[in-house]
Amino acid sequence: MEQTLTLVVKLNVEPEQATQLEETAQAFADACIWINENVNHRLTNRNSIQAVCYNDVKEKFGLKANHIVRACARVASNRKTAKHKGRKVKGFQPTSFDCDGRTFSFREKDWTISVSTLGKRLRLALRASNYHKGKLTGRKPTSAQICKHRDGQWYCHIQITIDYPEPQRTDKVIGVDFGRREIARTSTNQGWNGKEVQQKRDKFSRVRSSLQKKARQGTRSSRRRCREVLKRLSGREKRYQKWINHNISKAIISEAKETNSAVAIEDLTGIRERTNEKPRNKTERRRSNSWAFYQLRTFLEYKGIKEGVKVISIPPAYTSQTCHCCNHIGIRANKNFKCSNSDCSWEGDADDNASKMIAKWGCSINQPGGSEILSCRIFRATENANLSEAG
Repeated sequence: MEQTLTLVVKLNVEPEQATQLEETAQAFADACIWINENVNHRLTNRNSIQAVCYNDVKEKFGLKANHIVRACARVASNRKTAKHKGRKVKGFQPTSFDCDGRTFSFREKDWTISVSTLGKRLRLALRASNYHKGKLTGRKPTSAQICKHRDGQWYCHIQITIDYPEPQRTDKVIGVDFGRREIARTSTNQGWNGKEVQQKRDKFSRVRSSLQKKARQGTRSSRRRCREVLKRLSGREKRYQKWINHNISKAIISEAKETNSAVAIEDLTGIRERTNEKPRNKTERRRSNSWAFYQLRTFLEYKGIKEGVKVISIPPAYTSQTCHCCNHIGIRANKNFKCSNSDCSWEGDADDNASKMIAKWGCSINQPGGSEILSCRIFRATENANLSEAG
C-alpha cells in the first residue's frame, strides 16, 4: 500500500535567491488568480483548464511551462474543494509555488535541491535533520512545494511515496468513540479525558479576546506590545491540539499492532454543519468548531498504513444509543447508558458502550457473514419461532 509523506525542510537562502523565489511565488499566485477569474468556473479538470489558458498564461506571466501546468492543477484542486464544501474558491497568496520533476530535483551527496524560477535555476541547501536524511536517503522525489512561512523563512515541502505492506486480515477489532467530553474512548477501556484540552482552549480564547481588545485601545506602545504578544501566541493552541492527537493515535495504533487488531472509527463527516444548525450559545459553538476530530482520524489512518493496521470507517448513526450486548436501542443521558430491553438491562458508561458498539460494527464489516453480529437477539428468536411454527 502506497502512502505519500510530506517532509517540511528549512532552506538556506541568500538575499538574492530569496528575491527570485518571491518573484516566482508572486507570478505563480497572479497566474492562479487570472486562471480562476478568466476560465469557465465549471471546469475542474486540470487538463481542460490547461488547454484553454496555457498560451495566455505563458505570455502574461512568463512562467516556465511546468509551473503553468502546476498552476492549472492548483486552481483545479481548489475548485473541487470549494465545490465539495459549497463555497467560493479562496484567494491565492504569493507565498508558495508548486514544482514537479522538471522544475525540482534533489541531490543527496550535498543535501541540496535545484529549483526553477522566473530567472535562473537556483541551487539551495537543505537544513535537513537526521529524520529528514533517514527518509530521503536513496530516494529521488519528483514533486515539492516551495513555501514562505509566517516566520519569513523559506521551506521546501518534499513529497515522497513509501510502499507499505497490506494490513493483515484479522477478526479482532478495537472500537474508538470520538467526543468532546472524552476525546477518545476505546473498546479496550483506554480513554483520554478532554477536560484539560477544553480548559486550555478556553484560556487561549480569553487571552486572545483580551489582547485583541487592548490592541484597539490604549497607548501606541501598548497596542504594539499587544500585537507582538498575539503574534507570538499564534498557532500555540493548534500545536497543542496536534500534539495531543499524535499521542492518542500513536497509543491506539500501537495497541492494535500488538494485539493484531483492526481499528474501527466513526465517520463524522459534516457533523459541524449539523450541530451548528442547532441553537447554541457562542461558547458552545466555539468549542464544537475547534474540536479536532478529523485531524485525529487522519493521524489514525496514516499511522495505521505505516504499521500495517487496518482502519475501518463506519456510519455513526445510533452507535451511542444501541446496547452493545443485545443490539437493542437504549436510553443515553449524558455519560450514562441504560438498555431498555428487560432481558438485558445493561447499564454503564455511555462512551464505553459506544466504543464497544463501534467495535461490533467493525467486526461486521471486517468478517464474512458479519451482518449476523448486528442482528437483534429478540428479532432472531421471534424469526426462529415463526419458522418452527411454519414447519
